[in-house]
Amino acid sequence: MRSRRSVLAVPGSSSRFLEKAQTLPADEVFLDLEDSVAPLAKAEARKNVVAALREGDWSGKVRAVRVNDLTTQWTYRDVIEVVEGAGQFLDGIILPKVQDPTEVVWLDTLLTQIEKTMGFEVGGIGIEAQIENARGLVNVDAIAGSSKRLETLVFGPADFMASINMRTLIVGEQPPGYVEGDAYHYILMRLLMAARTHDLQVIDGPYLQIKDVEGYKRVARRAAALGYDGKWVLHPLQVEAANEVFSPAQEDYDHAELILEAYEYYTTVERRGAVMLGDEMIDEASRKMALVVAAKGRAAGLRRTRSFTP
Repeated sequence: MRSRRSVLAVPGSSSRFLEKAQTLPADEVFLDLEDSVAPLAKAEARKNVVAALREGDWSGKVRAVRVNDLTTQWTYRDVIEVVEGAGQFLDGIILPKVQDPTEVVWLDTLLTQIEKTMGFEVGGIGIEAQIENARGLVNVDAIAGSSKRLETLVFGPADFMASINMRTLIVGEQPPGYVEGDAYHYILMRLLMAARTHDLQVIDGPYLQIKDVEGYKRVARRAAALGYDGKWVLHPLQVEAANEVFSPAQEDYDHAELILEAYEYYTTVERRGAVMLGDEMIDEASRKMALVVAAKGRAAGLRRTRSFTP
């Protein structure tokens, strides 16, 4: 799995922002052709995106492009021009406002045709499906299983809130009058269950109050606590916040690595299935939980500060 703690949105129509994004420590950068680009600027934005992918230094970053949704007249040209022009420099395509699995199948088929035509590795470009309305959420299980290219499900909160008539204008915050619980809990869990059923990553959407870093962290911690892999960022101030929230604490990472090392020793050398690590009993379930935390820590670049001694 690619690390996607922070997923930075960059308007494809802005050469300045495309250049700046290359210097930021985001795990993934997606060059946007959809909502952040005006209709009359979309053709030029495609050219900017191709040039940025081909000529920019995106070292260490997942590189993606968000195309327009399939209800528009721009989608097929977005895919064809970007992939033919810079497919060898591209890790994935983000398809917004996905409502039905056939939309993902369409994109998969088109990508395969382009890859064969251009001599690229077939299947090398992944797909991220953005769920942004009620119909997409109802169909999310079928969407999650629709293509082997699919790598992530992404929550699109603003359009989703509009689609269900949620009574608030502040994206990601609780609607007035909802005084108990979390109005987004069902949506987030529904996406999470579909993603994990099909071994996909799942990413929370943006927080639009871009200079409220503490607000961003508060909302991000909600998704991280459930098990989300990362969150979109719209501003450089949010990048470090996302990387921090979606990385394990050093103590938790060390603990996970100790569990893995201890369990490996006791089950292979002493041939015991349930053993003690200090005052804690560990078994196969402990190992599975530790694998998740250890993988996230390694992806975040953490290094061990403790070692196991039998």
